[in-house]
Amino acid sequence: MSVFTPVPEPALAEWLQDYAIGRLVALKGISAGVQNSNFFVTTTLGRYVLTLFEGMTRAELPYYLHLMAHLSRHGLPVPGPIANRHNEYLGTLQERPAALVMRLSGASEMNPGPGHCAKVGAMLAGLHLAGLSYGRRQDNPRGPAWRSETARAVHDFLPADERRLLDAEIAFQATVDLARLPAGAIHADLFRDNVLWETGDDDEAHIGGVIDFYFAGFDTLLFDVAVTVNDWCSTPDGRLDPARSAALLAAYHAERPFTADEADAWPAMLRAAALRFWLSRAADFHLPRSGELVLVKNPDEYRDILRLRITNVPPLPR
Repeated sequence: MSVFTPVPEPALAEWLQDYAIGRLVALKGISAGVQNSNFFVTTTLGRYVLTLFEGMTRAELPYYLHLMAHLSRHGLPVPGPIANRHNEYLGTLQERPAALVMRLSGASEMNPGPGHCAKVGAMLAGLHLAGLSYGRRQDNPRGPAWRSETARAVHDFLPADERRLLDAEIAFQATVDLARLPAGAIHADLFRDNVLWETGDDDEAHIGGVIDFYFAGFDTLLFDVAVTVNDWCSTPDGRLDPARSAALLAAYHAERPFTADEADAWPAMLRAAALRFWLSRAADFHLPRSGELVLVKNPDEYRDILRLRITNVPPLPR
């Protein structure tokens, strides 16, 4: 959620006249994230998040916005998009496609325990089950074709040992047969900072929001589980914490049982998920885009996670 394109307050105030959400009170850029320009917007009637989409075609965007609306209708804690007076979710601001969504309450938990991971696993299974009835289809934008293209783009920036690792992993992933794995709409970026937590009346942490669906797409459901496990269940050195991994996977399995084919593919999916984020972070690091508040994450973290997933992976529940 970096800010690549600034938004002057007068321009936003004029743009908001096309919405029934009151007058602009405050505007603040959000520095976290890496893909689009995002802002907290407060009006006289509520709190929202404004996104200006960078490097994404206008034709791609309805998939994400209608997916969020679909999941919200199914009772999941997903920020619903706001329609303008023409009943459209997507507008144009600062010559960029732009959308408003509800700002959900809560805060990220960057040091989760097994209890947090269990709730994330159950929520992710619910998201996948609800997504099966979503009528639109758009392939994962960070799928195999993107991985191959990005690997070529960053290859010459890497030292020799990393080039060998990258070449070997791209070759290995090309051999993985995904045809028998359940597939559907996935979040594809369910990191700790994309889940908001609230404390309920029982003084227990509950998921108050799942945000940032702009990497979503159609792919194997197991890939989404692998992305989530690699972040939520990794220790600082990249190894999987047994208690957190077991909690997340058991809670997911209780809602959507894993198939035997998924159990067989699990090691490869963990590797594919690590490769995806190593590549995206390497591209952001070596091929940076300009902006006002731009967050570039260290690619070495997911390079090391990939190396670890090649050698040691706990099994899925059966």
